[in-house]
Amino acid sequence: METISKIDTINVGIVGHIDHGKTTLLQRLSGKWADTHSEELKRGITIKLGYADAIIKEDNGKLTIDKNSKGKPIRYITFVDAPGHEMLMATMLSGAAIMDAAILVVAANEGVKPQTQEHLVALKAKKIKKIIIVQNKIDLVSKERALENYKAIKEFVKGTVAENAPIIPISAQQGVNLDKVLKELCEIEIAKPIINEKPIFLIARSFDINRPGTEIKNLHGGVLGGALKQGTLKIGDMIEIKPGYSYKKQNQYQYKTVKSKIVSMQKGEYPITEATPGGSLAIETELDPSLTKADALSGGVASLENNLPEITDTIEIKFTLFEEVFGTGKHEPVQNLKGNEMLMLSLNTSITVGQITKIGKDQVELKLKIPVVPLKGESIGIARNLNSHWRLIGFGEIV
Repeated sequence: METISKIDTINVGIVGHIDHGKTTLLQRLSGKWADTHSEELKRGITIKLGYADAIIKEDNGKLTIDKNSKGKPIRYITFVDAPGHEMLMATMLSGAAIMDAAILVVAANEGVKPQTQEHLVALKAKKIKKIIIVQNKIDLVSKERALENYKAIKEFVKGTVAENAPIIPISAQQGVNLDKVLKELCEIEIAKPIINEKPIFLIARSFDINRPGTEIKNLHGGVLGGALKQGTLKIGDMIEIKPGYSYKKQNQYQYKTVKSKIVSMQKGEYPITEATPGGSLAIETELDPSLTKADALSGGVASLENNLPEITDTIEIKFTLFEEVFGTGKHEPVQNLKGNEMLMLSLNTSITVGQITKIGKDQVELKLKIPVVPLKGESIGIARNLNSHWRLIGFGEIV
C-alpha cells in the first residue's frame, strides 16, 4: 500500500462533449471504468468520488500508472468525470467546484461541439485555469483532417482560459500518446495547500455503504465524498455540516445543521488518518446512514464545529456576464439580467435557484429557494433558463 499522504495530489476533471471518448480516456489513465463506480460504492468505503484515481510512477525513465510497477511515485491523481450531456450541466458545475485542473476532450472526427464550448466557459466560471486539451480519436481521421481539426481547436481556444493549453493528439482506444498526457498531468503546478485555515470540506456526494441485511454491529455510519479545500481534518474530529438535514414543516422546507464525528477517511482506496487539501476524499461519520443515502447531503459544506457561517437564503453577488450564450450552437448575445428573473446558481458543490430582488450595474441580490453556506469569494456559475434548458450566462462571487 502506497503512503499517498507524501505524494503530490491533484483533482483533475475530464470534460467535453458527450461521446467524445471521456470514459475510455479515464479508463486508460486510471485502469478503471467510471461507470462501475456505483457498484464499487456498495462494496465498502472505497469511494472514487472522481470515479477513478491513479498513482503516476516513473519507471526506468517512463511514466506509468501500472499498479505493479516498482517505480517512484510522482503524483496521485483523482479524476472527476463530468457528464457531457447538456441536461447534466448542473452536475458538471458541481463537479467543477472540486477540480484543480481539467482535461478537455475534443474528438478529431467531430471537432468542437456546443457542449465543448459550454464546458470551457464552465471552467472559466469556476476559475479553473490549468487545462490540458486532448484531441481524441486521431486513429479515425486522416493526417490532413487531424491537422485541420487541430487548427480549429487552436482557433476555438483563442482568447479563452485555455489559449495556451497544450493540445495532445491521442487515441484513447488504441492507447496512443497517453504517456504525453501523463507527462502534462505531472507538470501541472500545484498550489501550496492552505493548512492553517479553518477546514472547508465541500460535499459532492453522500452515501449509505451498508448492504441490506448487515448485522447492527457491522454497520458503517454515513459517508461523505468530496474535496477538502483548505485546513486539516483528522479521525476523531467533531464536524458540522450545513445546510444539513432538510425536512418539511407547514409546507416549508427547514434546514437543521448536522453534527458528527469522523470515524475513518480514505483517498481512493488508501486509508488515511489526517487529511490535507488535494484530491478527493471520503469521510466515514457516525451519522445514521439514512441521513446520507442517495446524495441527501451533497451540496453541503463541512467544517469543525462552530466554524461555518450561518446559512442564508438571501445573497448579494458581484457578477460578470458572458458576451454570448454557449451550448446552443447559435451565437446569441446574453441579455442583461432583469428584476424578478429566476437564475440557477452553482455555488461550491450546491445548486440553487434564486429570484432577483435588487439589481445594480454589476451587483445583484437574490432570494434563494435552497439556502447556501455563504463562503466569501467562492466563485458562482450563473445560468438562465432558455427554451427549457439552463444555460450558463456568466459567473460571480459573493460580496
